[in-house]
Amino acid sequence: MFNSKAKPSDTPVGSTTIIGAGTTIIGDIESNGDIRIDGNLIGNLRSTAKILIGSDGSVEGDINGLQADILGKVTGQLKIKELLQLRGRSIIEGEIYAGKLEVEPTATFNGSCHMGANVVELSVELGNVVNK
Repeated sequence: MFNSKAKPSDTPVGSTTIIGAGTTIIGDIESNGDIRIDGNLIGNLRSTAKILIGSDGSVEGDINGLQADILGKVTGQLKIKELLQLRGRSIIEGEIYAGKLEVEPTATFNGSCHMGANVVELSVELGNVVNK
C-alpha cells in the first residue's frame, strides 16, 4: 500500500486528486496529476495536468495549469497553457491568461482576458521574475 521508495513527485499515470464537497483547504496545492475540487480552496493551485472545479467548488487564489474546466467559482488569476473552459453557472472574478478559451452562455466572467500560447508563457515568465 505504501511504497517507501516512491517519491512525492512520482504521480501514477491516470491518477486524480479529489477535494470533496464539504472540505475546505487553506494553503497552496501542487499536483502532477489531474485534480478535481468540489470543496473550497483558499490558496493557490498549480497542476501540470487537468484541473476541474466542480459546480459546488470554489477557489480563492490563483490557478496555474495545463488545462482547466470550471463549473464553480474562482476568484483570482487563471493561467492555463492550453484550453480553459468556463461551463455551466461558473463565476470567474479575475484575470485570465489562456491559450484557448471556451465560454458557455450561462457562465459569468468579470475581469480581463489575454489569449494565445505566447501570452500564457510570457505571463508565467514575468510572474516568476516578479516573485523572485
